[in-house]
Amino acid sequence: MDTPTVENPDPAGASRGATSVVGTPGGEPPAFEGLAAAVLDGRGTVVGWTCTAQELTGFSADEVHGRPVQELVADLPHGPRKVTLWPTTGRIRLRHQRGNTIDVTFRTTQVKGSADFLVLAAPTPHVADRRHGAALLRALSAQNRITIALHDTDLTTVQTNAMPDTPDGRPIQPGTRLGDVLCAEDAESIEAVLRQVLETGVPVIHRNQRVSWRHRPARRHALSLSAFPLEDARGRPAGVAALYIDDTDQLRARRQLDLAHEVAERVGGSLDVVRTGQDLADVLVPTFGDLAAVDLAHAVFDGDEPAGRLGGGDLHLRIAALAPTTAAWPPGIQRGNLVPPLSDHPLLLRFRRGETVVYGRDDYTALIGGPPCVEEFLPQDTHTVMVAPLHAHGLTLGAIVIWRTGPSEPFTEDEVDLMRQIASRGALAIDNARRYTREHRAAMALQQRLLPPATTDTPAAETAGVYLPTGRGAGTSGDWYDAIRLPSLRLALVAGDVIGHGIPASATMGRLRAAIQTLADLELEPDELLTRIADLVQRLAAEAPPGDHDVMGATCLYAVYDPVTRRCAMASAGHPPPVLVRPDGTTEAVDVSPGPPLAVCGMPYETTVIDLEPGSVLALYTDGLVHRGAHDSDDGLKRLTDALATSCRPDRALGETGRALLGDLVGEAPRDDVTLLLARTRAVPAEDTAHWRIPADPAAVCDARAWATRQLTAWGLDDLLFTTELIVSELVTNAIRHGRPPAELRLIRHGVLICEVTDSNTAQPRLRRARTTDEGGRGLFLVARLAERWGCRHGRNHKTIWSEQPLPSSR
Repeated sequence: MDTPTVENPDPAGASRGATSVVGTPGGEPPAFEGLAAAVLDGRGTVVGWTCTAQELTGFSADEVHGRPVQELVADLPHGPRKVTLWPTTGRIRLRHQRGNTIDVTFRTTQVKGSADFLVLAAPTPHVADRRHGAALLRALSAQNRITIALHDTDLTTVQTNAMPDTPDGRPIQPGTRLGDVLCAEDAESIEAVLRQVLETGVPVIHRNQRVSWRHRPARRHALSLSAFPLEDARGRPAGVAALYIDDTDQLRARRQLDLAHEVAERVGGSLDVVRTGQDLADVLVPTFGDLAAVDLAHAVFDGDEPAGRLGGGDLHLRIAALAPTTAAWPPGIQRGNLVPPLSDHPLLLRFRRGETVVYGRDDYTALIGGPPCVEEFLPQDTHTVMVAPLHAHGLTLGAIVIWRTGPSEPFTEDEVDLMRQIASRGALAIDNARRYTREHRAAMALQQRLLPPATTDTPAAETAGVYLPTGRGAGTSGDWYDAIRLPSLRLALVAGDVIGHGIPASATMGRLRAAIQTLADLELEPDELLTRIADLVQRLAAEAPPGDHDVMGATCLYAVYDPVTRRCAMASAGHPPPVLVRPDGTTEAVDVSPGPPLAVCGMPYETTVIDLEPGSVLALYTDGLVHRGAHDSDDGLKRLTDALATSCRPDRALGETGRALLGDLVGEAPRDDVTLLLARTRAVPAEDTAHWRIPADPAAVCDARAWATRQLTAWGLDDLLFTTELIVSELVTNAIRHGRPPAELRLIRHGVLICEVTDSNTAQPRLRRARTTDEGGRGLFLVARLAERWGCRHGRNHKTIWSEQPLPSSR
């Protein structure tokens, strides 16, 4: 028998069925489903022909019976020959009744006990499709993350490659229902989806499902479900195919990445050590663990550096934060508690070396002191504990402790690596907060030391100052207030605000306050004093580092109150106006002409003078009290004025009033430092003062002594007659000899005896030591020796020389 020319493909291919037909040019092939079969005798003659062979070629059994098979083959290269050997498999091209050809893959086998051969054939594209489909199915079935399940119309599993994580490792058997392997709730959810696909014929693609195996309900798997309807040859529903892709690892990795991002966003926003620790604990629960604690070294709470290395079982830690705070924590694990000394354990040595350590329940029980300490220090149902050191800049600041309880999974190595990263970032945030705490504490200590006493009580007024530092991360802002005693019972009131924050601002504030006190002793007018302070600020700016020139400056309000005249003179260098509360309770903002801030030189300041009734309250403040927004100063001033009208009462202490105002007007974390100075004015009674106009006549010296003697006698100050006569004589003599009229002598009795001589010559008198042969020059020297203190102050067109003597009762 001649052998047809064939190609030898993969022998396994011919045994697989076909799903489609592809013809060659010359006509459309008929639709064909199945496997064609023919029987050939030993000579190659067709002796048997099936219906499927007729469907494939178009020839009936009568048309081919008895004909050589070579007549049906289209591409024999050597013409018809006797077939002597049939290959077991191959590819040939068959003729179709309509004239075209069909590429088929065949397989032959000899009929047992006969010389006949059985030939099975199918279109080659169908065979290739089946072969590729089978290969694809095998490849999908071999994937660990991909599960394929075929279900019939009642959703019973017909075939699947599912391998649940069971102790025996057996695959799921056909005939199993989803409820037999999954938790009931999860099985019902998936069956509802499959039933919908079966009824509607609409596939479901990538539906997210969370499932748990019945034998292991604590472990949740994240699946992506795709389901497709199956049909039989007649197009009727035959079942549903489900494709499950396990995204658990990807979901876990995504969650870990999200957790790392959340730590970066939420941890470190606060510069408070405890708040930062709480933020860190809150981020970790429940995403990473069921319970979390952040323990910090004792020194960290105060901003100091902890010990460089941890040694022994006592780690010197205190619990700073717990999450969730509503959990039923054991009595030994509470915020503020000390972490007890730990027992010697190999895993503790790893922690001291800076490693993140995972403890099982038994190891952790041994670490905290054994079974007697379980109820005190081990949360209920704990099975795994992770402890990560907070290590930054060579310092161990504390530790993060994470507990997993109940049905949750133990920690994995990936989670240990993630915790190392979280602990490293958390340690840096806590160290930043610690450093800020240290600097803020130093700045606050400096600021508080540089501020005056909170209250003063002088003949001119009683005062109460309140200072509230900013609640934001910048630290102190250099705001200050001051109440400076001046000669002749007068009182200077100051409120100022330095540009900048922190220790540099506090240092600048201290220098300005000292300068103002020094200039105040010179008894300059308010506008003159601010001019000189502005010059000082310019010099400070010139001395500052190049990058700080533009941030050196301040605003200031300087006021001087005289209880004798009951007048207050004030000037402003870019500072908010004071608020006046009259004895009758009415309030108003004083109309002060504001000059430029102290950083600007060459611009004049203007002094404003107002009359104050005894019992009036003058409120000086910084802008942190009235500014809540960029354009809120007018509304803030009105709020302050209204609040003063309500809170400032004669029967209420000024300190209490100041604290109440801050509570009403300022939030818990003010944007800027807040300073408030309240001064309730007093007045010297008219009967305690006496005036005498000095004539421009040298003989008036004798009259001045006589007038002073009569006044002191009337006041009952006979003990001061001799010294006062000498002081009056010298001062009046100088006024007549060196001054210009008009001149005036004034005596004030109020705790001390004050003698003032005013004339219209603004020249500064100088104290000098006269030589033995000098006939004059001893007047001021005598005054300095007789009086407790003396001085000179200048007005716009006059000067006043004054002296003070203690009253006999006050010595």
